[in-house]
Amino acid sequence: MTGAVSILVADDDTDIRDLVTFKLTQSGYQVRAVPDGETAWAELQRQPPDVAVLDVMMPGLTGIDVLRRVREDDRTKDIPVILLTARSRDVDREEGYANGASDYLVKPFSPRELVQRVVAVLTR
Repeated sequence: MTGAVSILVADDDTDIRDLVTFKLTQSGYQVRAVPDGETAWAELQRQPPDVAVLDVMMPGLTGIDVLRRVREDDRTKDIPVILLTARSRDVDREEGYANGASDYLVKPFSPRELVQRVVAVLTR
């Protein structure tokens, strides 16, 4: 289920953004990577991806802010969104899922597990 599947990755940490981009590209996905929530939201509106992977803690618009906008917009509301974050408390996970996250992956994470999670949200 790869091929022309597009994924938008938003993370303000360059190393994590590069790692995620590399692993997803290596797995056959078309990846667009952006450094912040404002750019992520602009890209989601300009060219909606098949999946979005959003860091929760970004300056300006957080991943949760972007997720809320995604779920409120008819053009983007059905896009699976995976939150990628260092926030591991139950209350953080609950907030993510309550705002419509399709999945929630805690840093540090296994790049292989991220790919598995992408496959899982695409096949739901």
